Amino acid sequence: MDQETHVLAFDVGTTGCKTCLYRIGETLTQVASEVAEYPLYVTEDGGAEQRVEEWWDALCQSTRSVLSKGGVPPSGIRGISFCCQMQGSVVVDRHGDALRNPMVYLDGRATEQIDRYLRRGLFRISGINAFALLNTLRITGGVAATAKDPLWKYHWVKDHEPDLFTRVHKWLDVKDYLILRCTGECAMTPDSAHITFVYDTRRGKEGWHPGLCRTFGVDMAHLPKVVGATDVVGGLSERAARELGLCSGTPVFGGGGDVTLTTIGSGCLDLYDTHIYVGTSGWVVSNVGKRYVDIAHFMAAILGAIPGHYNYVAEQETSGACLQWVRDHLAVDAIGVYLKEKGMDAESVDPAELYALMNRAVDETPPGAGNLLFTPWLHGNRAPKEDTRARGIFFNIGMNTGKRQMIRAVLEGVAFHKRWMLEAMESRIPKQETVRFVGGGARSEVWCQIMSDVTGRRIEAVSQPQDSGAAGAAVVCAVGLGIMPSFSAAKPLIKVAKTYEPQVELKPMYDRQFKVFKTLYKKNRTLFKTLN
Repeated sequence: MDQETHVLAFDVGTTGCKTCLYRIGETLTQVASEVAEYPLYVTEDGGAEQRVEEWWDALCQSTRSVLSKGGVPPSGIRGISFCCQMQGSVVVDRHGDALRNPMVYLDGRATEQIDRYLRRGLFRISGINAFALLNTLRITGGVAATAKDPLWKYHWVKDHEPDLFTRVHKWLDVKDYLILRCTGECAMTPDSAHITFVYDTRRGKEGWHPGLCRTFGVDMAHLPKVVGATDVVGGLSERAARELGLCSGTPVFGGGGDVTLTTIGSGCLDLYDTHIYVGTSGWVVSNVGKRYVDIAHFMAAILGAIPGHYNYVAEQETSGACLQWVRDHLAVDAIGVYLKEKGMDAESVDPAELYALMNRAVDETPPGAGNLLFTPWLHGNRAPKEDTRARGIFFNIGMNTGKRQMIRAVLEGVAFHKRWMLEAMESRIPKQETVRFVGGGARSEVWCQIMSDVTGRRIEAVSQPQDSGAAGAAVVCAVGLGIMPSFSAAKPLIKVAKTYEPQVELKPMYDRQFKVFKTLYKKNRTLFKTLN
């Protein structure tokens, strides 16, 4: 392999863009990385939006930084690929300009729209119109079953902003908009096309389905062409190259969503390889060879970046976001009050530095957190019980409960939820005794051990787990450029940094707590509905 092949991988997430410069050869080496943050705009009616110019500014800033850090000239970049948050909705005009702020995956405003198309009819299954459900399952292998799915965001704009909607040229996901911004070409990869649920995923019949578009009121003229992850969508335009500090004509590959490319970057390249991801959001994903759907648990398999493979997905709205909430509202607030009383500047506290202290506190706190439980549903929940009204709970607080136990309970609560999703998933596929753990949460050794103890699995943490999505995007470039003959060739390059074994003596306690954890949702769902 060429030891001097450099590619850029953009991981565009909920809170920021991480740009990584990789050298691909006998190893997959991250040369430099840079994070540029941007805000999330949450509205009172359940909306969650971001701004395309803030995305683009983050890309430009971080790209110039990694080139400088890595000492690689713009001419040395042979390919670009994106790994982005999924289930967004970006509508653009004929000039490629976004007509409004993108509605990201957390946006749950489209309740009226999903009710109109899916919740009506005499015959219903799990609350969904039986005809629409069975027909969509037959064609796509899934259904847009929550108000946060892109299909209903599309209709929300149509209903609430009709004048704007008349100017829509294409309907894109986050990654597809950024590729358009880079190349001037509108395209979508199969994973994003699949989760519109108007795309036929049956083998040999892949493509936009006219019947489903009619059923769900989608204008087929708004749908872009579909390309593979390793296809070149186009070369970097002169304007984009100038703004990014790169060379025009640099190949931009189709890439993929965060779920599909993190699967690759975690090294889960064989059938039934499974990984847990803890970033701002979270999920459990298994690499499978056919379509799966579990309506009762709101899980389904979407087309993967590897041809012929699907990613069986169970999603969680807030994972690492729960620890960030604890950092900001328990740790930082307490330290700020202390400093203010001492006449010191509370603003001088760097919240990021608190993570190491919090992990140390968790490690020093006995497992089980004094029988304190936390439900990590700060922005509702997806799988295995879809409920936009669900919220977080600290349950079983006593006179002796302290903040250290609360922090540990948050980490354990996220792990309990991952176990819940794992066990629901394994009602359909073989159980995996070894599971990869990636995302920012996997940088915490104590969280890795908690994940192993709570799930009862051997947990493998890969090197640089927070960059697994970007690593997957780099592999896409390598396969697209012909540097790697196939995705499977990347498996030896993705190294396990440390393995964690479950402590068997903790199993009875965690099994008991897990049973209570699941019951907390069942007992409180009507109360969530009343309050939220």
